[in-house]
Amino acid sequence: MREDDETGVYAISVAAEMVAMQVQNLRVYERRGLLEPDRTAGGTRRYSRADIRRLRRIRDLLAEGLNLAGIERVLALEAELERLRLENQRLRRAQAAR
Repeated sequence: MREDDETGVYAISVAAEMVAMQVQNLRVYERRGLLEPDRTAGGTRRYSRADIRRLRRIRDLLAEGLNLAGIERVLALEAELERLRLENQRLRRAQAAR
């Protein structure tokens, strides 16, 4: 993932439009801890490209019939899987370098 993927640039209304969701839903997802957009000094939410991808994943999981608790669990498991994949790659490189 590129570093600029993590920089919040989109206002909440733009982010909601990009993912075909209501602004209120994005606020709910933030309150539930499903995503954490950047904030300006004045407190305005700024969504990054990574946030947009996460919102699309949330939207897709909702379409599959999961509730927010289920989505929270799926996202946590996916994050853990990615962490383990990266750790596995690191260990394989270290083993190959021996």
